[in-house]
Amino acid sequence: MPRPKTDRKHKGSPPRLRGQVALITGASRGIGLAVARALAAEGCDLVLTGRNLPPLEKAGRELTQLDSRVLAKVCDVRDPVSVTTLAASVKKQFGRVDILVNNAGIAQPSLPVEELSYEDWKAVIETNLTGTFLVTRAILALMGSGGTVVNNLSIAATRIFPGWSAYNASKHGALGLTNTLREELRPKGIRVIALLPGATSTDIWDTPWPDAPRKNMMSPETVAQALVSALILPVGTTVEELRIVPTAGAL
Repeated sequence: MPRPKTDRKHKGSPPRLRGQVALITGASRGIGLAVARALAAEGCDLVLTGRNLPPLEKAGRELTQLDSRVLAKVCDVRDPVSVTTLAASVKKQFGRVDILVNNAGIAQPSLPVEELSYEDWKAVIETNLTGTFLVTRAILALMGSGGTVVNNLSIAATRIFPGWSAYNASKHGALGLTNTLREELRPKGIRVIALLPGATSTDIWDTPWPDAPRKNMMSPETVAQALVSALILPVGTTVEELRIVPTAGAL
């Protein structure tokens, strides 16, 4: 069946990622949704995942209007069974993944270590670090030479913010995982990018810092466009870390 006509951002120029399949975790809002929109505008078919189906379906309806085939699938990245089910659905629908964006993440209340609950620590580590491992491990079986893995880490992967011990630990650990993946996957022709955005205005701030100065932060769309610019570089071009920071720092 022919796809509907599209109203692309880059009118007059062909989409630069036409036909590629991109899987984005945490895709129903924030940076994940902005990345999904940017990739759809460049011709990607999309797999959108998150823990709640209604916002995923809403995003899917929007993105199908951008000429993309969309699979919206609930997945808890902390759960190996849920991740395995996701991979099976992607294989059945598309047969492969060209771009994996590990974006799902949560934050903790801003508290010193002695006051942070084990439950909050565990939730952050399992989502931000273990989830990245589980999804990557499952999806690599669907990815071949020319593929790209993007891990959204934030600048917290290279800096320390007091009161954010679980978040800092999860992102530092995820950077170590990312760097290891890069060396393991280089011989297979799969690129691995550490996405390190500075303060970005998303809902994640509601937990650690509800009064954060959003006016000084970047928009999710700024991060998404920077990522697309890296993805369209020719295979063989090395982009290991993509750092994006706001002009006026929020922190």
